[in-house]
Amino acid sequence: MARGRAPQYDEQRALILSQAARLFAQQGFMATSMNQVAEACGLSKAALYHYFRDKYALAAHIAETHVRQLLEVVMRAQAECAEPRALLALLIESFVREYASAQDAQRVLTEDVRFLAEEDRQRILDVEREVVARFSQAMRALRPELGGRDLDKPLAMLLFGMINWLFTWFKPGRGLDYEQLAPMVADLFLHGMLDMGLPGSPTPSTPARRRESRSTDTTRTPT
Repeated sequence: MARGRAPQYDEQRALILSQAARLFAQQGFMATSMNQVAEACGLSKAALYHYFRDKYALAAHIAETHVRQLLEVVMRAQAECAEPRALLALLIESFVREYASAQDAQRVLTEDVRFLAEEDRQRILDVEREVVARFSQAMRALRPELGGRDLDKPLAMLLFGMINWLFTWFKPGRGLDYEQLAPMVADLFLHGMLDMGLPGSPTPSTPARRRESRSTDTTRTPT
């Protein structure tokens, strides 16, 4: 008869993943050892191997779990909201909040996937591409002309860079927290996107576009 898992198995496994992500984010994948992960978790190395065979398995699991969670965030937003501007605002706010609670995992995704085998790396990158594609789709819905100029994906990547960079300098608790910051990031990006001129256009977008968009804006603003 197969032995069942101990009641605390899932909690211990979550702790291991959290501590491993923290160490990978702080030190890098190559500089982190299983001994360090075991010590951070208060486990023996033998006990750690009961959960994960090596640090490669840890990094692969952290990156894939995180990117699939990001895709789930996008899909929930799309199911919740259909109006283009409100949807894009919800996507941006949701990602700021998600990144805020998973900064170490995000660092593993952006920095350490390159150490994975081709099959594992491509599986993770395929999910990441779907996330980008869904953001690009939301941008085209708001400004259809972006798609004709192949600008939707570059804008999506600019947005991700903006959000990623945010966590290198922003320190919550000094009069502003992530909950307050999320809608500000959304407003900043959306207003810039709606007002920006396009390459080759004779004139930039006019304030009328912004006024028209604001007249249908159903998103909330920070207080």
